[in-house]
Formats: sequence, C-alpha cells, structure tokens
Amino acid sequence: MNCLESLNDKGQQYHIQCSKGDVGRYVLLPGDPFRTDLIAERFDHPVLVAHNREHKTWSGFLDGIKVSVTSTGMGCPSTAIAVEELVHCGADTFIRIGTAGRVSDESFDEALQGIIVTGSVRDEGTTRQYIPIEYPAIADRHIVAALADSAASHGYKYREGIVQCKDSYYGQIDPDGLPNGARLKERWQAWKNGNVMASEMETSALFVVSSIRRCRAGAVMSFQNMEQTITIAVDALRTLIKADTN
Repeated sequence: MNCLESLNDKGQQYHIQCSKGDVGRYVLLPGDPFRTDLIAERFDHPVLVAHNREHKTWSGFLDGIKVSVTSTGMGCPSTAIAVEELVHCGADTFIRIGTAGRVSDESFDEALQGIIVTGSVRDEGTTRQYIPIEYPAIADRHIVAALADSAASHGYKYREGIVQCKDSYYGQIDPDGLPNGARLKERWQAWKNGNVMASEMETSALFVVSSIRRCRAGAVMSFQNMEQTITIAVDALRTLIKADTN
C-alpha cells in the first residue's frame, strides 16, 4: 500500500502498537477492550499482542488460520485509526461486533435480537474527511451472507438492515437537553421513517475505510445479548476462512 504510516520508536503502528505478523488477515472488532478477552477465549492458543489506550489486541487461530481481535474504542475517529493501522499490519477482513439502539418501528419487535448490517447512514464527521458524503458506507456482501447464515444456524432472530452511525451518544439519549435538539429529533424521525433499523457509532468508518483500502468489512449488532454476536461472528469467520482456502 502506498501510504504513510505512523510508527512508534519500536517500528510498531503508533496507536495499536502492532507490527506486520502480529495479527491475522481476519480481525473481529468490538468497541470495548474488555470484550476482546471474551472473544479471544473462542480462539485456539490466544496470545495478548498489545494494549494501548482503547486498543487491545489478541491473536490466535480458527481452523488453523491466524485470526485476531482488536478493540476500536467508541466512535468513528478511533475506529478509523484502528482499521487503518490493522490494514498496515496485513489485515483485510473485518467484522464489527457491538450493540445498538433500536430506531424503526419494525426494530422494536421484542423477538428481534439484533441486526446484521448491510449499510450505514454516514451521520458522523470522520468519513467526510476521507471522501464526499455521496460515497456509500456498505458492508461486503459475502460477510453479510456469512453472518446471516451463522445467525440462522443458531436459531437467532437477526434481520439484515441499515443502521445510523452517529458521533453523539447523548444526542440520541437526551436531545431535548441540547441546543440542537430539535434538528436531531427531526433527523431521527427521518431515519425512523426510512426504516433505519438501529443506531450505533462505528460502522460507517469501518465500511468507508475498508472500501477505500480495498478490504472487506461487515458488522453484527445485538439489541440484547453480546455473547450471541460473538458466536455469530466467530462462525462467520470460519465460513469465510473455508471459502478463502478452497
């Protein structure tokens, strides 16, 4: 890749503190550093690679292939940094694992457990510094299919759909307490009317950066149970690994 890299004095990526060879091409991306520990338990022979700031990385193996998990922290700025630096280390396939808030009427079906993300509303500022807003933030279709098949195989009720990606958590939780609250509520109603299924804070950066860097990305978001999304994502990785090695 013809791009500048931000390295520390050990030659590692400055923020995630990893180098080429430290991570696999397949990386799971939770937001919370503590969730990386839970995910790494699903790997064979997990090893803690690095923990700097909000970015904690483990590497291990699935079906004999090296895989990793790195926490992104909250929001698009830190997510973009993590993905950029993981790409520099050799990763090219990413699945975000997270939680989300319900938006559309359909998403409030109590039986619905989460969303497999097909695309993201770029309602944040990070990706606007990458490329004009008309550029879509979409998931890789093969990862979407692998996630959907995985969820179905476990009997989980996850829908494929669009999410809104925002910068302000409290803009959703307490819009009336903000000077810009009326505009936020108007836009929220538009997302609801447009059948946006959920709201979260990282996917548009993941999708846009991955697309620009010619990588694959997807995301599975839970309304109820984080363990479900880990199971879905790990099994989806197995599917992708099998397809890539055949």
